[in-house]
Amino acid sequence: MRMLEKDRKLGETLCEMRRVLVAFSGGVDSTFVLKRAHQELGSDNVLAVVVASELFRKEEFEGAVNLAKQMNIPVLETEIQELEEDAIVANTPDSWYYSKKMLYNHLNKLAKQRGFYYVLDGMIMDDLDDFRPGLKARTEAGVRSILQEADLYKREIRILAKELEVPVWDKPASCSLASRVPYGTRITKHNIDQVNQAEQYIQTLGFSVVRVRHHGDVARIEALPEDIVALLASKEKIGRKLQSLGFAYVSVDLFGYRVGSMNEVIDEKQQHSEVG
Repeated sequence: MRMLEKDRKLGETLCEMRRVLVAFSGGVDSTFVLKRAHQELGSDNVLAVVVASELFRKEEFEGAVNLAKQMNIPVLETEIQELEEDAIVANTPDSWYYSKKMLYNHLNKLAKQRGFYYVLDGMIMDDLDDFRPGLKARTEAGVRSILQEADLYKREIRILAKELEVPVWDKPASCSLASRVPYGTRITKHNIDQVNQAEQYIQTLGFSVVRVRHHGDVARIEALPEDIVALLASKEKIGRKLQSLGFAYVSVDLFGYRVGSMNEVIDEKQQHSEVG
């Protein structure tokens, strides 16, 4: 199916839904969903919900709220407490299921209270290529991933979003800060703050795409392959800063940034295990 045909199918699906609540993160995927929903259904039938969590940056939350307002779309600010759920804090592969379950249950409750018929998320076709326990939670909750239903991939969404003048059409992907901590290491406010501050500092040096993976005393930095040489040129100040945050050792991953690198150590049996 061609890209424009997929977009047309997306519009038809939205029209059938009539009133939708969009889980809005401010990334290109959920912003595209929100924009298209607003186009098809109008302001009275669309609500952007931005969810604060200890595992996401405050700046991302505030940016999403401001973006929805900039788009003249009604927005609701709310929060969940993921660090109060031991199944999430335990940081096993199944923790992503419990994280998404908490989120989707919260969104479904809000939708019911406010008279919205469907909850939409921004999952795309590319997400099917990685380990995604959250898909099970989504299906159980009845949340709709309409970009997947329309068979849309990231490259297509960026093109369509640019044509619609969506301001974040080229925004780099972001993810829960918990993704920086290896499975089996408990999630704490301390290690989340460490990786958050480390990444924000490196970004101030001009590296827009960076991940600091937390391996106890070791910080493993992932940057775009083309940025590694420049990153190494700043090794002294990066090393000193990260040591001041509590890391004893600082390393650079020579393979560079790639989505889901923490999932590389999960064997196939674990990836296909049932939750619960």
